[in-house]
Formats: sequence, C-alpha cells, structure tokens
Amino acid sequence: MLATRLGRAPRALARRHLSSNDLKFFAGVPEVTKEGVAIIRLDNKSQKMNTLSPALQDEAKMLWKELTSKHDVKAAVFISNKPDNFIAGADIGMLAAKKKAGEEDSLRAVCLSGHAMFDELKGSGVPFVAAIHGACLGGGLEWAMKCDSRIASTSPKTKLGLPEVKLGLLPGWGGTYALPKLVGLTEALPMILQGKEVRPDKAKKIGLVDAVCDPAALEALAVQTAVQLSQGKKKQKKKSWKRWATEDISFGRDFVFKKAKETVDKTTRGKYPAAYEILSCVENGLGKPPSDAFAFEADAFVRLAKTSESSALIGLFDGITAAKKNPYPSTTKPSSVAVLGAGLMGAGIAQVSAEKGLAVALKDVSPEGLAKGVAYVAGNLDKKVKRRRMDAFKRNTIVSSITGYHDSDGGNAEAFAKKASQLDVVIEAVFENLELKHKVFGTVSGLVRDDCVLATNTSAIPIEKVAAGIDKPERVLGMHYFSPVPSMQLLEIIPHAGTNEESMSKAFGVGIKQGKTCIEVADVPGFYVNRALAPMMAEVAPLFEDGVTPKQLDEAILDLGMPVGPITLLDEVGADVGLHVQHTMLADATMGSRMAGAKPEMLQHLVDQNWKGRKDGKGFFVYKGKKKEPHQEVLDYVEKSIKQRDAELTKEQIQDRYLSRFVNEALICLQEGILKSPADGDLGAVFGTGFLPFTGGPFRMIDAVGAQLYADKLSRLADEHGDHFAPAQLLLDHAKAGTKFHP
Repeated sequence: MLATRLGRAPRALARRHLSSNDLKFFAGVPEVTKEGVAIIRLDNKSQKMNTLSPALQDEAKMLWKELTSKHDVKAAVFISNKPDNFIAGADIGMLAAKKKAGEEDSLRAVCLSGHAMFDELKGSGVPFVAAIHGACLGGGLEWAMKCDSRIASTSPKTKLGLPEVKLGLLPGWGGTYALPKLVGLTEALPMILQGKEVRPDKAKKIGLVDAVCDPAALEALAVQTAVQLSQGKKKQKKKSWKRWATEDISFGRDFVFKKAKETVDKTTRGKYPAAYEILSCVENGLGKPPSDAFAFEADAFVRLAKTSESSALIGLFDGITAAKKNPYPSTTKPSSVAVLGAGLMGAGIAQVSAEKGLAVALKDVSPEGLAKGVAYVAGNLDKKVKRRRMDAFKRNTIVSSITGYHDSDGGNAEAFAKKASQLDVVIEAVFENLELKHKVFGTVSGLVRDDCVLATNTSAIPIEKVAAGIDKPERVLGMHYFSPVPSMQLLEIIPHAGTNEESMSKAFGVGIKQGKTCIEVADVPGFYVNRALAPMMAEVAPLFEDGVTPKQLDEAILDLGMPVGPITLLDEVGADVGLHVQHTMLADATMGSRMAGAKPEMLQHLVDQNWKGRKDGKGFFVYKGKKKEPHQEVLDYVEKSIKQRDAELTKEQIQDRYLSRFVNEALICLQEGILKSPADGDLGAVFGTGFLPFTGGPFRMIDAVGAQLYADKLSRLADEHGDHFAPAQLLLDHAKAGTKFHP
C-alpha cells in the first residue's frame, strides 16, 4: 500500500522529455504516477536557489500545458530539486533592477500575472500539493499557499515565512490575504509584520502545513496526499473559537488590529511604511473576493517599491549577500578553532563556531572559568530547545563538539598540545591587556602549525602591538566580535601591515562559517565601529550641559529610529567599557578635535561608584529583574553639570547633533582608507551599532538625502558648536561633483 511505503515515491508510469530541452526553472522531466499524479520538480539552473520571476511563470504555464496535453493528470506535486531550498522568494535582482530603472509601476503587473498563472494551472480542476523541504520564504510560501495542501519536511533547514517587510516591502502575491485565511489573524500578523519564520512543527500546529514528515518520506507522502485530494478526501477543519472571536466578531477583529497597530507604532516609531501598508492590506482582505484583495495588495506593493526605505533595505540585503563571499578565496577551508578564555565573549565565540560545525577547543585558566563558559553555551542552546528552534539531539551534539581544557591540575595539557597541532585558527578572548594577550598567545604559538592563524578579539589594542610580541607575526590579525556574540551579526577583521593573505582567508572563512557579516578594517584605534561610535557618544555630555535629560536624550534617539538610546546603550555596554574606549580615542592624535565634548570624568564617577550599568544592577538606571527605573543619584549628578538650563533644544536639534557625529566619522574612515568601501561602512554601522536600518546605513542615507544637503547641515552645526562638526573632505568632494557613494 502507498501509505506504508513512504520511503520512496511511487514509480512513475510515464516519463517524457518535453519538446523544449532548455527549461531554465524546472528539471525538465515531469513524472506522472499510475494514479495520475504529476511530480513537477522546481530547479532554477542559473542560481543556487529557486526564486520567482515572470520568466518562471511563463515556463510554468508552458510546462503545464505540455504535460496535461500528453497525460491524464488527476493531481500534481511541486517539489524542489535543490538541496535545502523549496523557493527562497522573489528574484531580488529583478526587483532592484526595476527600481533602479524607475519601472516600479510594472511590478503591479508582475504581481497580478502570478495570480493569473496559478489560475491557469488550477483551471484544469486538479488539486496541487507543495512538498516543502528547506527555505520556503516570501513568494515561495505564497506559491505553496496557492496549493491545496502543504507537506513539510522535519529538516532543521525547513523554514516558512514572509520576510518581505525586512526589505521595506510586503508580500505581493497574495500573502496578506492567504496567510490569515489559513492560520488566523493572531498568528498571521506577527509573521507578516515582523518577517518571522516558523519551523515545521509550528507550521503544522497553526495550520500552515497539513503534515510533516522525515525528508526521506516527503515526496511519497506528498504523492499520497495528492491521490487523496484527487479522490475528494480532504477534511475541512473547523474554525476555533479564538479565530471566530477575533475574525468574525467586529469587536474582536477591531481589537486585534488596534493592538497590532500599537505594536507597530512602538517598534517602528513610524519609520517603516511597509508595516502600515501590511496592516491595511490584511484588514482590506477580510471578507473581500480574492481578485479585489490581490489588486489592493499589488497597488500597495508598488507604493512601497517606490520608497527610499525599500531601496535602502534592499541595498543592505545586497551588501549582506556580497559579504558571504570570502574576499581572499582559497581552496583551504578552516574546520577547527581554539578559543582562549571562556568568559562571555569567549564562550559566545565557541558557541557560534560549534553551532556551524567547527570543531572547538575552549581553554581557560581555571576549571571554574571553563565550567562557566560551557554552562553559558549550554544555557543558550537550552533556550533554543525550549523555543523549539533546536531539538535536544542537536543541542547535545553542539555541546559535545566543544572540548574543554584549563591550565590547572587535571587540565589535560598533553591532549591540548595534540589538539593544537590540528588547529586552523586560534582566537584569544581575554581581558584588554597587551601583556596578558602576549602571555596567552605564548602558551600556544609553539604548539600550533606555522600556518595557524592567531587572532586577537580586542576592541582597542592595535593589532601591530599584539603581533610584535609573537613569533611569525604574519599570521596575527584581529577578529573583533561584538557582545553578545551569538546575537550580534558583525565581525571586524583587522590585519596589521604584515598580515599575509592566507591568514586573512582563514579568518574570513571562519567568520563566514560562523554566520557573521565580516568587514575588513584598518589597524587604527577603535577600528571602525568604535571609532565612529566614540565621537557620537562624546556628544552626550555636551547635550547634558545644554539641558537635555537622560530620558529626553534616549527618547529623541529612539524616535530617530535607533534600536536603543545612548543612555541605555551605555548601561548595556558598561561605563567601564565606555570609559576605556573614550580614553583610547582621546589618546589618538589623529582624531584631532573630533572627540571634543567627551567627559571621561562623568564615566569615571560611575565606575568609581560601582554604577557601571546593568552588570552592577545600577547605572543611569536601576535594574530590578527585567524592569528598570531612573537612578536618582545619577540624575542629580547629571543635573549639576547643566550649563544652559534654558537651552530648550528641539528633538531635531538633539538628533542632528548626536547622529551627525557618527556619520561624519564614518565618512572620515572611508576617506582615510580605514574602510574598504561604502558598503562595508553601511554594514558595520547597521550591524555594529544599530544605525537606522531603514536608511541602509550612513552612506546610503547620504545618497538619499544628497551630499550637498548633508554637508550644509554639518557646516551649520560647525558654525554653532565647533570644528568637530566640520564636514569631511570626502563629503565636500561628493557634494561638489554631485556623485553618490553607491551606484
């Protein structure tokens, strides 16, 4: 019986090559089983992943017409020939090209033609089943929702979602209409508004898919389901009382949309128009015929495609994609790392390495320190298991791939020495002390191979100074991770003048393998992110002196679109870390006047009082569990520093003074060759500091605003507040030439 033979699809009754041998988007050999089920295999031959495009739609119609003219097709299954990919979404390159050419209006026809294509396929009256393995995102999920049933594999690579909002867009092929119909408003809205992905078990629970199975059984179960559908055996699910109350009762429905809008207002501060268009489309689609809902959605898609926010976010997406390619290609692929120091940074580095399949040696000075590091990793993975983002077997596999060592008795020094000889990269993650870093590297430099990379995770110490105390300095470089490592996407890779390309290739290889967005940065104090962040944070004290309160400053910057205010940021990072960065940057003579306004004595006062921030339970705020409240003693201290109590700065003045110092320093970093490209500067700013993602980063923001207008703003600020606001020469050059940083 078919139901008992799920390990393999039924043998095809008929096979026939289509008359066209140059199919670009399908495998080209559709199969029809003896029960009349056509197995159609998606396979974009020009890309690693299947993506949607008008060309694919045309080919799908041609294929279906040819297939049904030769066979008595009673049902059909869509399945992918690609490993770990059903359909990853729309062709972003096609969208970007139309935006660049000013042809956004033509996207309306693209959206509607997709509906017409599926209408033509389903006009034959046969049911369709989507057999989903791997990424089923955006247009891929919309394709699957057009089908009569969806089966998903239990692979950890299988994920379903509508992430268009992350590109400043909305699902343009019926997603805002179809998803609420399938899973209900309360499940659909978070998925569409936040771009949330769901795993197979969650998808089954909410009704997005009808069944889940082992990947090996996917095709056979999909065919079995198609046979049952062709025989009219699909059961109709009853609507739950919760869905009835929130969708069919006007009071409940209004309440759901009210709460959703409140959440959007709070999280986006009005900076992301896509979220509001999505709410409008979902609400409009309720009770409307599909054709009306699809037309409304397509119009909204075109409006969003014309926005600067969409252009910026697509540009950012392109930058992330480009950063996945190693700029120093090599046939050697690093497979093992050692992390020296099992504190929060070291344990975090160990975790992201082990999660991506790297063999990890984690070493600390004491067994207690090592145990804390391993416990940190295990605790993070336990949270993933609890949230069903990982199964227990995978969790145990990752933890067991981290081998621990320590320097005390019983630390197994001989085993570590043997392990060291096999390592590709060693990353030290100890305190910011040059002598200590030399000592730590000294314990391993004689054990590892000559081509093993020695990477220092420092936020401020010059890499050249670290390399100066190490044998074979050409293998030394910096790998600056950001805390917390498991959730921060950016990695700065810093060579010194003598670092060789082979070491850079291995460092990028490890970083990309860890899932990080890697940028190369020159060996200067603060590198890029902290160097640009320091002048911006230096503006905090002058704003206090002009009468701005900590709460007022945080609120102004949140309203600007930053994910966290500067005062909260100081508490999260720690006043001691902020003080260290300030001292480092103030000591750098090349900064000139650009650190003007910095008041290290303010941070020193917080450190002296053990008010370093969240880690001490007190900083600018007092922390009680997940709650926080203003710290009155700090507020009193700030009050004493106010010079102009009647300055009454506007919100825009606060925002301009704070943000422009970061932007100007980013420009100088590019001007001085600290950055390799504007794209790197945008990626570093967004993923290292949370810089206004909807702008795409400082360089894309200037392109959107105009170099001349931004230069004029900086000049006005310089006239009012000092030369530290004077526009970078690079900005003036672009303003004069009328050129942009991005093509």
